[in-house]
Amino acid sequence: MNFKVVEKFVSINGEGTLAGQLAVFIRFAGCNLNCSYCDTTWANEKDVCYELNTAEDIYNYIKSTGVRNVTLTGGEPLLQKGIIDLLKLLSKHKEIHVEIETNGSVLLDEFLAIENPHSFTMDYKLPSSNMESKMLLDNFKYLTKKDTVKFVSGSIEDLEKAKYIIDTYKLTERTNVYISPVFGQISLDSIVEFMKCNNMNGVNMQIQLHKIIWNPNKRGV
Repeated sequence: MNFKVVEKFVSINGEGTLAGQLAVFIRFAGCNLNCSYCDTTWANEKDVCYELNTAEDIYNYIKSTGVRNVTLTGGEPLLQKGIIDLLKLLSKHKEIHVEIETNGSVLLDEFLAIENPHSFTMDYKLPSSNMESKMLLDNFKYLTKKDTVKFVSGSIEDLEKAKYIIDTYKLTERTNVYISPVFGQISLDSIVEFMKCNNMNGVNMQIQLHKIIWNPNKRGV
């Protein structure tokens, strides 16, 4: 099985529980959503340049870097045909830690039976994304403390919806929870003030480190 890969590179994790640590990034082509704030729309274009990699190609590249953290991203990696075969192959190599970034619209249940399971970082798309109707709320029940839910917020309305979802599904008791700003759309201090006013214990605010270190539009970082 061949996978459509648009980028492979080593950088630091820009966000999440492993923020600041080295990671190998494998970016796949294609997505089923069209978020208003997407910063990788180029990877979803029909005419995007990609290379066809087998699961073995991808593992061999990861191994060649000597880096143990691996992030599968996109696009939406779980839409790749045969992705479960890649995940099974990577799960055999316990020296690496695989994080799968997923957009919340793909049901996770079929990926849970893999031995040495990977961690998911799952978005919940808030109102400003224009994609909230695509969210599969059943996915919350599959998440554990090794996983993460990320709320990308561009407005106070977004923050209010994030709080409602966090409280309704008791997400801080189940998994790691992060709130990120839509870059350039909401002030960082307004997020902090909202968290303070609402006693959002157990919720982490984060910024994307790679957009601070490099130009926000730079690829391969």
